[in-house]
Amino acid sequence: MHHKQDGYKGHVVVEPDTGLFTAGRLTQASGAGNHEAVVGLDLLAGEDSTLEVLGDTAYGTGDARAALAIAGHTPIIKPGPLTSPMAGGFTIDDFTVDETAGTATCPNGVTRRITPKRAVTFGVACRGCPLRERCTTSKTGRSLTLHPHDALLRQARQDWRDNEDLRQTYRQHRPMVERSIAWLIGPKGRCRKLRYRGVNAGDFWLHTRMAGLNLRRLLTLGLTRHSRTWTLT
Repeated sequence: MHHKQDGYKGHVVVEPDTGLFTAGRLTQASGAGNHEAVVGLDLLAGEDSTLEVLGDTAYGTGDARAALAIAGHTPIIKPGPLTSPMAGGFTIDDFTVDETAGTATCPNGVTRRITPKRAVTFGVACRGCPLRERCTTSKTGRSLTLHPHDALLRQARQDWRDNEDLRQTYRQHRPMVERSIAWLIGPKGRCRKLRYRGVNAGDFWLHTRMAGLNLRRLLTLGLTRHSRTWTLT
């Protein structure tokens, strides 16, 4: 599902150790083809090796994770938070899903089939259920809509909970990436507003600014000229 949003979005790829921009693209803010996950994967298409791909939750959709896995990349992406019909109630991860059998089982042990549209309805089984107050406020009982890559998303959430090394890698590299994005946006967010109209002109501006920031960053990292050759010291 994609919501309507005016304006444009800037998508960038940053090398996390140096803070250098390696790719970028400006797109319309809305539209299925302009979603973070779609554009992000496209920007990685030219890589000739497998990577550890860090990203925020916008890049952690099931489709994006599946595409990254097919490409051989390792996603290090913080999963989005799960919601519940009430505070502290059961989330979708409290339901056991058996893709082979095509069923889902609720926390009270009731099993229902998964429909071809990936829906699960517990309906009348919720009447008199001792766990209902922690599960649903609906008069018709609890229902689920499972993502086509539900198993992949569940595994990602479990890995994030259980794998400290995964979280540590994310925490280690996130500050440099966020610092680069802050430089791109500029002081007080002055570069959030484009000076040009249209995607092409805006994309040209984005690449020009990334190039300027990269040059400044390279000089900070020790870029010098010796005998007509540029080197990093």
